[in-house]
Amino acid sequence: MSKLYMAENSSSPDGGENVKPFTMDGELGLIKTTGNTETTSLKATLSAHQEMQDWSNDYALETLYKQDELDTDDGKETTTTAQKLFVSGQGNYKLTDPNHRLFAFASYEDDRFSGYQYQGTVAGGWGHQMWKTDTSSFNYSIGPGYAFAKTEDGESANGFIVRGALDYKWKISPTATFRQLISTEAGSNNTKSKSETSLSAKINGSLAMKVSLLLNHNSDVAEGNENLDTQTAVTLVYTFF
Repeated sequence: MSKLYMAENSSSPDGGENVKPFTMDGELGLIKTTGNTETTSLKATLSAHQEMQDWSNDYALETLYKQDELDTDDGKETTTTAQKLFVSGQGNYKLTDPNHRLFAFASYEDDRFSGYQYQGTVAGGWGHQMWKTDTSSFNYSIGPGYAFAKTEDGESANGFIVRGALDYKWKISPTATFRQLISTEAGSNNTKSKSETSLSAKINGSLAMKVSLLLNHNSDVAEGNENLDTQTAVTLVYTFF
């Protein structure tokens, strides 16, 4: 089963480049196989970044759907094997030094095959853009928060957490970019961690191809569910503006 994790765009007034006030990217991947194995997989995401004088904000919407045709005693049966919706937003308030920030984060995830009916998080704390040059950037955030979730059995799994996240980006060439995103939400009920490692290459000014490896780990899952979900994907990314 596949999992996704969503990304954040970063920018800084001293980054050495013109900063757009608003950008939005769309990512789409579709795989359909026929013959001995019948499968359909669809992955779609939207990510937006807003840059203002005092605020730097990020928004994300992600969906994943997979359908397989399985052999049964009664013949072939089509069943859904992955279905997920994830939304998140983070506001970063710039302090006197704009590389130092206070952040507020919120997310909600509905994944039918994660062992949870839903998982949500709210958090706030300290963010720091350690550097941003023409070729690379690194920023992190850390702070307390609260997680709310309901397991497949209908039990609530709510509690206080500590959330940490980092984002490293390296522009290998004018057309190729490497990116590493990691986040962890550690609490007494569950520790939820996500990682996305990706390499993208521009096809033209607005279109790029992206290869990514995504990992999603929950320390506490229902019996019969795996702790770690992975996804390897090749997708097209379109920059709207």
